[in-house]
Amino acid sequence: MAEFLTVDTFKQKVFDYTKNQEWKFEGDKPCIIDFYADWCQPCKIIAPIIEELTQEYDGKVNFYKVDTEDQQELAAVFGIRSIPSLLFCPKDDPPQMAVGAIPKETFYKAIQEVLKVEKD
Repeated sequence: MAEFLTVDTFKQKVFDYTKNQEWKFEGDKPCIIDFYADWCQPCKIIAPIIEELTQEYDGKVNFYKVDTEDQQELAAVFGIRSIPSLLFCPKDDPPQMAVGAIPKETFYKAIQEVLKVEKD
């Protein structure tokens, strides 16, 4: 299952925006962060896809969820204006954002091209 992040766990596992102006990834594996809300229908559409990917990329990619209603500071830091918004964070390159309910094939492509992780 994807792990739910708060401001504190986000700073530990992804990026401490209070200490660094420039992007500095804190994680040990590339990750995908799903910025969502419980009332959002497109978010509900991609939720099972993210859970499937969590299993398919177990040990290779970390999957996180940020509830934009509960974690408004994180949503504001990343300028989240529409959800779902997906932040793809490679280990050594700047992150890239995708907005909207993207299909599973697009996740596969982004994981390969942005995160540089191959599927088994």
